[in-house]
Amino acid sequence: MNDKKVAILQSNYITWKGYFDIINYVDEFIIYDDAQYTKRDWRNRNLIKSPQGLIWLTIPVITKGKQTQKINKTEISNTFWREKHWRTIKTNYSKAPYFSFYAPLFEEAYLNTEYEYLSDVNCHFIQMVNKCLGINTKISQSNQYRLEGNKTEKLVSICKQVGASQYLTGKSATNYLETELFKQEDIEVLWMDYSAYPEYSQLHPPFVHELSIIDLIFNEGENACSFMKSFNK
Repeated sequence: MNDKKVAILQSNYITWKGYFDIINYVDEFIIYDDAQYTKRDWRNRNLIKSPQGLIWLTIPVITKGKQTQKINKTEISNTFWREKHWRTIKTNYSKAPYFSFYAPLFEEAYLNTEYEYLSDVNCHFIQMVNKCLGINTKISQSNQYRLEGNKTEKLVSICKQVGASQYLTGKSATNYLETELFKQEDIEVLWMDYSAYPEYSQLHPPFVHELSIIDLIFNEGENACSFMKSFNK
């Protein structure tokens, strides 16, 4: 059997470089948006830089109190955020070396793309950033597969359905992942190392790694991939 490396992660909004590193490392990336939506998390917000410091860009969503709410069932509450986010990005990155090159693509995505659900927005930006970075990994979504059992059992089930021999995940998963269940199915668990990323040319010092991928793209352009681990493996 040929080796097939798979990762399964929830979608985040214009998320950071480590997320796209995982995508590029694997043969198939499954967006796990059947999972529960979590408030004050990366699902609907991310960080960019300004001369005054870090800024949150947050998509307003409708939450339903203590009820279980899946990411792919989380509705966006209004459309005003699109113009606001793009205006904020343009204000703070207009002087970045590669902003003018990528601006038309991002402007189109923000101003002319209409989605009702958060997951659809996130997936759209993930696909768009993949094109910017030259990532050709197959992207699928968890609702295309049968989900059975507890949290780990669902991940193992997806891996089996796609024929995975290796499962790549972040080290935060050590808090819940039952690795023995993967071992029983001859699926090797691999751990993503997010440490020791090199610094790149960034506006408004001091340097910060934990920013949206757009910071790296606007500042380094076609050289962005050289600051990500998966392209230098």
